[in-house]
Amino acid sequence: MNEWIKILLYPTNNSSLIHILLEFIAVIFCICSVIFAKNYNIWLYPLGIISTIIYSYLTFFTSLYGDFLINIYYTVMSFYGWYIWIYKKDKNNKKIPITFSDTQDYVYTFLLFVFTFIISIMVYGFTRKVLSHYDWMDILTTGIFFSGMYQMAIKKVENWIFFMMGNIISVPIYFLKGFILTGFLFIFLSFIAITGYIVWKNKAIKNL
Repeated sequence: MNEWIKILLYPTNNSSLIHILLEFIAVIFCICSVIFAKNYNIWLYPLGIISTIIYSYLTFFTSLYGDFLINIYYTVMSFYGWYIWIYKKDKNNKKIPITFSDTQDYVYTFLLFVFTFIISIMVYGFTRKVLSHYDWMDILTTGIFFSGMYQMAIKKVENWIFFMMGNIISVPIYFLKGFILTGFLFIFLSFIAITGYIVWKNKAIKNL
């Protein structure tokens, strides 16, 4: 048992105390943000912004450039989503409800995914880094999470599907990079994404 614990914690040997503390803070704020998102609460955005700013620093420091881009994008998109959720109205001057994606939404999401995938590859190329299997996984999750965050900002149920896929893929990446707390976080987020999808789907059905 002790050997398994040593193997699991080995990647953190090269992490400083301040980085471990920052990761812990980011994890707590991320958990709170996702729980608020599941419950359709506007507080998901300010709490999420704190978490993504911390992760932007941590992922850049550890050369997870795809995830660095994700967190920069998350920060920007959180401000955008915050604005949309508070101020944007529909034709009846009511706040935009949760709905299912239509064809146009899927087209925009697909274009965003492709654009993000290409940009992520270029970022790794500019750093002159040889792409490993884990780097390609990082690039893939970048496109997935970009798509999910966009769909959440416009209140589409399908955003949770993207988060389910991205969370599951991200678990081994973070464990291997030494972000042990974040690895467990993404396991937890995978389950939250499932419940979030159910909650949002029921709300969308009521809005039909």
